[in-house]
Amino acid sequence: MAHSARRDSPELPDLSLLKRLVRDQLIYLLEQLPGKKDLFIDSDLMSPLDRIANVSTLKQHEVDKLYKVEHKPIVSISDQICFLIRPRIQTVKWICDVVNADKAAGKFRRYKIIFTPQKFYACEAVLEEQGVFGDVTTDEWAFYLLPLDEDIISLELPEFFRDNFLAGDQRWVRTAGSALHLLHSLFGPFSKVYGIGRCSKMTYESWREQVEQGEQKARHAEIGNVFLIDRDVDFVTPLCSQVVYEGLVDDIFRIKCGCVEFGPEVTSSDKSIKVMLNSQDKVFNEIRNEHFSNVFGFLSQKARNLQTAYDKRRGMDIQQMKTFVSEELKGLKQEHRLLSLHISASESIMKKKTKQDFQELLKTEHCLLEGFEIRECISFIEEHINRQVSMIESLRLLCLLSVTENGLLPKDFKSLKAQYLQSYGADHLLTFSNLRQLGLLVEQQPGETLTVMESKVGKLVNDRTAVKLTDAFSSLAKKSHFRALSKKLNLVPKSDEEYDLRVPRDMAYIFSGAYIPLSCKIIEQVLERDSWTGLEEVTRLINGHEFAVTGADPKSKSDAQRIILVMFLGGCTFSEISALRFLGKERGYKFIVVTTAITNSSRLLEALLDNNV
Repeated sequence: MAHSARRDSPELPDLSLLKRLVRDQLIYLLEQLPGKKDLFIDSDLMSPLDRIANVSTLKQHEVDKLYKVEHKPIVSISDQICFLIRPRIQTVKWICDVVNADKAAGKFRRYKIIFTPQKFYACEAVLEEQGVFGDVTTDEWAFYLLPLDEDIISLELPEFFRDNFLAGDQRWVRTAGSALHLLHSLFGPFSKVYGIGRCSKMTYESWREQVEQGEQKARHAEIGNVFLIDRDVDFVTPLCSQVVYEGLVDDIFRIKCGCVEFGPEVTSSDKSIKVMLNSQDKVFNEIRNEHFSNVFGFLSQKARNLQTAYDKRRGMDIQQMKTFVSEELKGLKQEHRLLSLHISASESIMKKKTKQDFQELLKTEHCLLEGFEIRECISFIEEHINRQVSMIESLRLLCLLSVTENGLLPKDFKSLKAQYLQSYGADHLLTFSNLRQLGLLVEQQPGETLTVMESKVGKLVNDRTAVKLTDAFSSLAKKSHFRALSKKLNLVPKSDEEYDLRVPRDMAYIFSGAYIPLSCKIIEQVLERDSWTGLEEVTRLINGHEFAVTGADPKSKSDAQRIILVMFLGGCTFSEISALRFLGKERGYKFIVVTTAITNSSRLLEALLDNNV
């Protein structure tokens, strides 16, 4: 079942240190406003804050009442108000309205704004424009990193993806660089830094700038190599249906800050239960990376083992019973409770995901990945759209078709777009524009592209050479980059071989043996070569801005050399995390995944919907 780790696997560094640091800094900032105060918190900071400092911790530091920022007049009667917010202009304008309303009513209060993870000049400019700059004090809470588990850290910045890749707003790049700098100062120095993608290059440069400005201290490294990767290097992976247990739980129940809320359909009561999903949950830890087809077998075996452990108490004398109750019973009851929840969650997933529709959906995805039966796939997508099964699911299939086929033929694009807008509303026109801008859903237009290319080339070289180059570009335009990458890196295993999901042979198991995630394959290949050498064709197809920089002694043979920090800029899926864990166990590495946010197909596409504008 759960893949056994190599015995020589290195120990991971203690990431809980990150929590302690940000908790202490928050307490310090709250104490800068002495006395009782009310705290207004941005809604998307509620869950991360709960992982760092619970209500009782805040109360100990004179926080009287907690409110969620709701952009309406406040009801607080406190003389001191503290706002804990993301640096968003809309929220700052609301705070200005609150302060100006108090002024108009002749009410005097003290106001403090704590921006996290940093404050931007634009926010301070708004305070000045609205005439309240002198009435408030501002500060920064450098809450860059939230450890979700022993090997997962999140910046909890879901807006990073849209802001950076769609809007071209690079304000979060320095935040990512600061997060890397913090990890370097605690667990470095790093031996080697690899990266691919424009944002990765900028993040690396921001980090190096901060390293050069600060003082260098000699430390024993706990992390060896670092890999930075942009989300737009690999859009195929997040567009595929997740079939490992943790990915499915995220797709169906939505994991938020490492916590999931199971509703009445799982709890078998009228109440919902919040469950922390991490390696402390022994049941979850053993099934999180498993293909869903293996999960029920493991859970039923676990139930039998648990029953055997309970049955031990029969025939015990009083002393043995006392020992059993004091040492084992509490742990068994906790395990039993978690086992029941995961069995119920699995049953709920089964009801939703093993219907014929889901099997057909997976078959269509696998055909798209392999490049087979594309006309049948288009018919399936058309039926999906016309039946209005799901707006996001239909969009996901359209994007997967486009990305794997290097764009849609003009007649298919026009037809599918018209059907989608007819089914889900013409207000999605802007969504199509957003998707086109990112290259997620495009129409093949070799003619236009080549005209531009010809005009540029024609200015540089003579006509005969231009014709030859144009022909070369023409052949390149017709070739699918995904197909070329897939062939070059062997991303799609041969379908004529039987794939045993109980004993996975490679990372493809996370997609039922149909596809090895491109992002993880690139990481594997670079680590294997210890450079980008031999991957020139791959990086050219990705247009990747790849780099490799040697830092501290790269020949060191310490355990730290086998701890690899992978930073996903723009989000990372639980499937990719499972694939990296598998790779680590196979090669004797341990991966720590740092991501701007946990993502999946729904979150990725919701960020690009027109109603976000």
